[in-house]
Amino acid sequence: MSSLRVERRGHAALVTLDRPDRSNAFDRATVSELGRVGRELTADAELRVAVLTGAGERAFCAGADLKEREGMTEAEVRSMLDAYRTDFAWLGSAPFPVVAALNGAALGGGLELALTCDLRVAAPHAVLGLPETSLAAIPGAGGTQRLPRVVGYARALELVLLGTRVSAEQARALGLVNRVSPEGTNVVDDTLAWLAPLLDGSPLAMRAALTAVRAATTLPLEAGLDAERQAYDVCVASDDRREALRAFAEKRKPVFRGR
Repeated sequence: MSSLRVERRGHAALVTLDRPDRSNAFDRATVSELGRVGRELTADAELRVAVLTGAGERAFCAGADLKEREGMTEAEVRSMLDAYRTDFAWLGSAPFPVVAALNGAALGGGLELALTCDLRVAAPHAVLGLPETSLAAIPGAGGTQRLPRVVGYARALELVLLGTRVSAEQARALGLVNRVSPEGTNVVDDTLAWLAPLLDGSPLAMRAALTAVRAATTLPLEAGLDAERQAYDVCVASDDRREALRAFAEKRKPVFRGR
């Protein structure tokens, strides 16, 4: 039985970690399956956004399956870390944004998985944290590198060294999540409603904007400005931009076709 479920909702894909009995922790099979799903989704030209969530309401993902990890050799653990880097990479590099909808606790590798995504929305009861140092390890799925880029060096160091757990609202205040869903609202439904401007907008412009903003995380300013200009040039020459100008003049909603 697959440990993932994939569902299409119009131009959105919903990817669900489906191991609720294990708090949606990922074993080797789940990691491999997530990589395979990512390769399929990134090849889909009609897709505008992907939402990653967990089954149930208790946990988004508890990280690595420690029951499996206990029986692994040191070499197998190192191989697993390599697999994280390979099979999770698409979450932050796909040609469309990937949003983590945290339906519950996101701890350890679960939070690292969410940090790999472009954006994060949390249910009000979600708890986030990186407790690895209490297990004589460190975050090994990118957490030490991505967390400082999201919340800053000092806050990241505090969360990592102290293993501090934060509530959804505390995470929002830190910038660790972008949004906390209202009480009584399904976090996936709320996430898709929040993403409506993206789903209704020009897919070409959204992809160009995503490319340009991502460049800011890796490039010095001048090179980043060059990347922005290249992304803008794609929009200038597009039918979508001409349609947007016509729709504005005609006082109607534009119909974007992604070209």
